[in-house]
Amino acid sequence: MPCNCEMDAASGCREHNVACEAKLDSLPGELNERRPHRRTYDADETEPVADNEEYIVRYPDGTVRLRNPNIELMDQDILYHLALGSGSHDLVEMFGDVKFVCMGGTPKRMEQFAYTIMAEIGHKLPCGTTLQDISQFSYRYSMYKVGPVLSISHGMGIPSVGILLHEVIKLMYHARVRDPVFFRIGTCGGIGYEGGTVVISEEAVDGALKNVLEVTVLGKSVQRPAKLDRRLARELKGLADPEDPYDTVTGKTMCTYDFYEGQGRLDGAFCDFTEADKMEYLEGIHKAGVVNIEMESLAFAALTHHAGIKAAVVCVTLLDRLKGDQVLAPKEVLDEWQQRPTKLVCRYIKRYLQMKGRLSLDGHGSVAVKSPRRFKLVQQESENYD
Repeated sequence: MPCNCEMDAASGCREHNVACEAKLDSLPGELNERRPHRRTYDADETEPVADNEEYIVRYPDGTVRLRNPNIELMDQDILYHLALGSGSHDLVEMFGDVKFVCMGGTPKRMEQFAYTIMAEIGHKLPCGTTLQDISQFSYRYSMYKVGPVLSISHGMGIPSVGILLHEVIKLMYHARVRDPVFFRIGTCGGIGYEGGTVVISEEAVDGALKNVLEVTVLGKSVQRPAKLDRRLARELKGLADPEDPYDTVTGKTMCTYDFYEGQGRLDGAFCDFTEADKMEYLEGIHKAGVVNIEMESLAFAALTHHAGIKAAVVCVTLLDRLKGDQVLAPKEVLDEWQQRPTKLVCRYIKRYLQMKGRLSLDGHGSVAVKSPRRFKLVQQESENYD
């Protein structure tokens, strides 16, 4: 299987890293043994530990390796819902410098995040240009690039964020991005916490408190652990400013497939339970460590973990579900609350870039066309949303 090691310009031969799998494959006998080198962490997230999974999901240089051998056999890989393609676009040129992928529900919110992070890290666009929605022709998701940061809308619910993650993870692979960090920035209902509280998820669970995403593949149920990077969660918590006029907490996040019945709301079109039933359930999950409820974290945690990508979920509560079901805060208050998780993630990104000396980088970002013919075909395919 091909690797991502660089070609030697003089000899035209591929210079493999010491731990490169292609190099290991060329060794004789028992030395030709595949050893997983995926970076995972134990419960305390202190040191990397070995992974027993057979399929290796990281190259030695930190680039993402897909858990799908079919992709390398394809003439080109069309990222249909992003209006991008590996044969039509120069994805390495466009996205090769990405370090952070930030996702949120709506296109408008993620456009605002793109402008916010641009100001925070001092990124300057060329004169006469503006931020471009790279996936505008997909009519599904919006994507903005600000230096090493991607800002992408993921829509609402597990199916929408799951589709996006498949294609963004493949984008990381095609662009040869090294050690990316994914964030989900969103809103949620608090369990025992007032509106405006920032919640950093330690782990994601489903409505039955199971820490797995269950999917049906070829008629069979497959369970994937929904794990988030606890070290990253602790680092984010450490960036909470004591002067912030709101609390920042950590805990379990419950992810449901529905906004109404799945979250125990009494105000949906259907309801077959009582107020007492609802309160018994919410108080029970609160005692089990659940601090908030939303609809994307389970898929986000499971798919990033399956890909070996460090990830975190940071949300703001819009209400305390122990006190009601409907969001009653005024729009201007909600708008301010939604900036709170954004500020925390911006602090993390800015601190990282400062430590690396990478603030005020112009970076990549414009659309780089590899094949005009294929570019037009990909654009037409993505526009054909009916």
